[in-house]
Amino acid sequence: MRYLARRAGQAAIVLLAAFTGAFLLLQALPGDALMIKYENPELGLSPQQIAEVRERFGVDTPLPVQYAHTLLGFAAGDFGYSLQTGTPVRQLLAEALPHTLALGGIALVVAVLLAAAIAFGSSLPRLRWLRDLLRSVPPLVVSIPTFWLGIMLVQVVSFQLGWVSVIAPGPIEGLILPVITLALPLSAPLAQILVRSIDDVAAQPFVAVVRARGASPAWILGRNVAKNAILPTLTMAGLLLGDLIGGAVLTETVFGRPGIGRITEQAVGQQDIPVLLAVVVLAAASFVVVNLVVDLLYPVLDPRLAARAREGVPA
Repeated sequence: MRYLARRAGQAAIVLLAAFTGAFLLLQALPGDALMIKYENPELGLSPQQIAEVRERFGVDTPLPVQYAHTLLGFAAGDFGYSLQTGTPVRQLLAEALPHTLALGGIALVVAVLLAAAIAFGSSLPRLRWLRDLLRSVPPLVVSIPTFWLGIMLVQVVSFQLGWVSVIAPGPIEGLILPVITLALPLSAPLAQILVRSIDDVAAQPFVAVVRARGASPAWILGRNVAKNAILPTLTMAGLLLGDLIGGAVLTETVFGRPGIGRITEQAVGQQDIPVLLAVVVLAAASFVVVNLVVDLLYPVLDPRLAARAREGVPA
């Protein structure tokens, strides 16, 4: 319990720091999005009506008061209202989040499967040419920008080859290219870490003992090496969540998909600060929660860490 409480406290501090940094940076943006919208002569609002709008959104109150009010609202699940549409930000996120979760979740599963296939395939002793080929793939893929990969897939796979349509596609068809666009850059660093971990574990003395007893390479890899090699990869998977969220925003923009990326793009263009702040905090919260889960899984997967956690020793 003490280990869990310490990790949860650290996660709360990180989340508060992310909220504070995002709030201050967004408040420092030049311009006044509220005035750009409501001072438009076509709306025909009087100065008194504009003042009421400003009072409703609380933009004229001192910055510390705005910060405290916004922080308490976020703690209660109230993210405020969009400056452009007046829609509750919570409603916008609730409508967009399922699309992004579907895209990101499927892409993460595909990335993990690709990384595992590359890592374990490149660790088999036979077919040296295939092993060398597989080990050369991750460094190449990791250098490809997500937006460029998405554009190339649209141009080649959709427009030139006609294999997948990006114009009014079906629910399943519409996920194919976006998932590939997200999964490939994510799988590369996972495969690199997993390959390196497998090599390190395979060089340990206990593996030599198991090999001397006559165990096959596949048995050693599956039963003795994989469990120990997966721990660093698990950490990398948690760290890559930020890339997954950022990549989802870019991918949804490239493919014109609904989701968090779409509302983020619109909020950036309109300086819709409440929406931007909610998106940043949501991304930070996802990152913190996933890494907290990874930290809590470590003692489960490694008995040595479990013993240290019970003793209150930092992992």
